Amino acid sequence: MPRTMSVSDSTVVSAAPSAVYAQVSDPTAMGRWSPENRGARVLGERRDTYVGMVFEGRNKRGRMNWTTRCTVTAADPGERFAFRVHAIGVRRPRLPGAIATWEYRFEAVDDGTLVTETWTDDRRRWPDFLANAFDRAATRGHTFAHFQRGNIRTTLQRLRAALEAAPDGDAPGA
Repeated sequence: MPRTMSVSDSTVVSAAPSAVYAQVSDPTAMGRWSPENRGARVLGERRDTYVGMVFEGRNKRGRMNWTTRCTVTAADPGERFAFRVHAIGVRRPRLPGAIATWEYRFEAVDDGTLVTETWTDDRRRWPDFLANAFDRAATRGHTFAHFQRGNIRTTLQRLRAALEAAPDGDAPGA
């Protein structure tokens, strides 16, 4: 069975696109909303988000912990933020390879901002049967597409709740 290579979901946040972008495009903040991400460490001196920025994300699923190395591929304030995951490891991301791309789009609507989060499977060279078997072992029975659909929904719900509860669309602790 061919695998689903991309999934996405959207929500409307009662905040301006620039305010939502400012929160989502900070890799160190994602742990506030994501069910798996526990934050990130930006590599290099620059802290503003830019294409080419590299960061290492800390992640946890059940008892499993891992670190990823990511590179920002789009940083268009108020419009689009994306990054490519290209290395993974337990404590350090030592195993290189195309893993996934995450993208966030921000569109002004009457009630605020339509935020769309998309996950794309970059493991194009993996045969479907191997990817599906690996996915089911790593997610306790699901494909990554099915699993990420739930993660995206949770992330967007938490993002909306945090930004709408904060004054001026600033997340608590920002």
